[in-house]
Amino acid sequence: MADQALEEAKAALRAEAHAIRAALSQENRMEGAKAAAANFFESVAYAPEDVIAGYWRIRDELDCQPILVRLMDSGQKVVLPVVQGQDEPLDMRIWEADAPLYEAGFGTLAPSDLAPRAVPDVVLMPLLGFDNQGTRLGYGGGYYDRTLAVLPKKPLLVGLAFAAQELAHIPRDAHDVPLDVIVTEQGVRFFGSRG
Repeated sequence: MADQALEEAKAALRAEAHAIRAALSQENRMEGAKAAAANFFESVAYAPEDVIAGYWRIRDELDCQPILVRLMDSGQKVVLPVVQGQDEPLDMRIWEADAPLYEAGFGTLAPSDLAPRAVPDVVLMPLLGFDNQGTRLGYGGGYYDRTLAVLPKKPLLVGLAFAAQELAHIPRDAHDVPLDVIVTEQGVRFFGSRG
């Protein structure tokens, strides 16, 4: 698929996925976030020393706060991504218990510029859509692609979404790194060698 055709196909899928996610009720979102958190802790393995990157929910994304709070309460090291510039990788800053968060653009909150940094072993990723091959449809900014390209090791990539966000097929570009796991309110699916 030519680059132009690929981008047009992804743009159409993004519009479809936005509409699907926006149609979910507030109650479905809250219950979905709790159920997805339970599914994550039941099925996704990580070590006590692992650094886990989450995200601060924007708009109608699946809220990963129930996961992050439980991780932090258990002493797990958690980092939140910060956008540094349009063509830059994300800055992974440690969110320490009781440390304030600050506005970081795009409606997100993040630890301060003075917070320590850490390389994640597990990355919880927001998304617009996913397919049964583990392809993630993001917003098109390439922030996670750039970040994964510069990390010294490949982390476990865990997509967090509502089950309704599954699409029949998402075309994959050469730089698109597939998910290892997708966690929804309905369960967990592993892809590739982790399947």
